[in-house]
Amino acid sequence: MPAKRIIPCLDVMDGRTVKGVRFVDLREAGDPVELGAKYSRDGADELVYLDITASHEGRKTFAELVRKVAARLNIPFTVGGGINELADVDRLLNAGADKVSVNSAALRRPELIDEIASNYGVQVCVVAIDARCEDNGEWRCYLNGGRIPTERGLFEWAAEAQSRGAGEILFTSMNHDGVRTGYANEALARLASALSIPVIASGGAGAMEHFRDAFAKGEAEAALAAGVFHFGEISIKDLKQYLHNEGINVRL
Repeated sequence: MPAKRIIPCLDVMDGRTVKGVRFVDLREAGDPVELGAKYSRDGADELVYLDITASHEGRKTFAELVRKVAARLNIPFTVGGGINELADVDRLLNAGADKVSVNSAALRRPELIDEIASNYGVQVCVVAIDARCEDNGEWRCYLNGGRIPTERGLFEWAAEAQSRGAGEILFTSMNHDGVRTGYANEALARLASALSIPVIASGGAGAMEHFRDAFAKGEAEAALAAGVFHFGEISIKDLKQYLHNEGINVRL
């Protein structure tokens, strides 16, 4: 079994790392380059950088910041936000990113996944899905950083993304984001059983047990978190030792 991965996520707005609750109420968390370098030293397996207002504002993602990050890291990192065409992917990979994450643009034009996979390989293409469990119990996908509901359901869209060449699915539960009561483990487990590609859990980490449950109950291949790392509440080293003691296979 591959080792489970711990992935700090850095949401970037106006050149600074921010963290919110359920996609709103953002507060600043520090310099994204310095934070990334710290997480690399602390034992993170990968990082994710998301330009969280790029799609909403119609901007291209921050290639200059990506170059600065790449110069400081010795672990893989994924970049997302405002990626709409192959030229965007090319620019970010050339700046030093290892993978790209597509979300809104892929929902609007699913062929983008095919194009990225066929030109750069499935390992480069992470499809991020922001979904909310609605009052009827159905998981609905959202566009533009959780601002616009779509008609697509989480599970059918994840299956289509895989069929088109996604290498991983990064699933963020909007219901759980920033609330720190644990990940959406039931939905994660359903995704994991339906897909053959890795599922990354996102949204809800508040304690070490939440990471354990995402792996043991949610069957996720990786767990992504932000605030608990940014504000020093959980150290990656301590988290990995805890998971190891709980029988979860992680790289120490």
